[in-house]
Amino acid sequence: MGNLKIISHSEDPFMNREEAGRRLAEELGEYKDKDTVVLGIPRGGVVVARELARILHAELDVVLSRKLGAPGNPELAIGAISEDGTVLLDEDLKQRLGASDEFTGYVEDEQEKQYTRIAESIERFRRVKPKTPVQGRTVIVTDDGLATGATMQASLRTVRKENPKRLIAAVPVGSMDALERIAPEADETIALKAPPIFYAVGQFYEYFGQTSDEEVITSLKENRER
Repeated sequence: MGNLKIISHSEDPFMNREEAGRRLAEELGEYKDKDTVVLGIPRGGVVVARELARILHAELDVVLSRKLGAPGNPELAIGAISEDGTVLLDEDLKQRLGASDEFTGYVEDEQEKQYTRIAESIERFRRVKPKTPVQGRTVIVTDDGLATGATMQASLRTVRKENPKRLIAAVPVGSMDALERIAPEADETIALKAPPIFYAVGQFYEYFGQTSDEEVITSLKENRER
């Protein structure tokens, strides 16, 4: 397992994703001006990543992954799929929900549906900024928070395949279960907050509005021009 660093267990909310990104950058100052790449998980994670990249003078890009929703409850993640086709399933949850042929068929359909959405996003975002090479570089992967950690785990495995020099997972807030789940995938995992009672990421933000594809594209353009 990589090093897991939790700054606090505070339940106090961030004002918004921008503030969370700025405060996260304070903990990552050692990577400023070090040819660092910051990868945000769209969409909300890109707002955090944008602030990190701006303050650390780093290159900004995205790594795409989507959760696989449970039958009848799409907000409950039974796993995740990433842009290179990496699939992770929560085996304990899978067993509780049942391992019937019907469930297996549902999972296959859900993987196809979510990967189609990833492919659509790849086409939009890569037109603005071609994929950033990360081999031999320090890479920070971030999101606005971790509830189950499924999408972050899938993203880290995807990035690891590209042989970065150092792979860091950094988030403003996460559940302890999620942080412990992703820690083995990264060389270092940093969370500003790991509150003892965790229902959803949005409870730790005063403003948690939806982030649009247009905002992601603007962030990529601005970083490229810098």
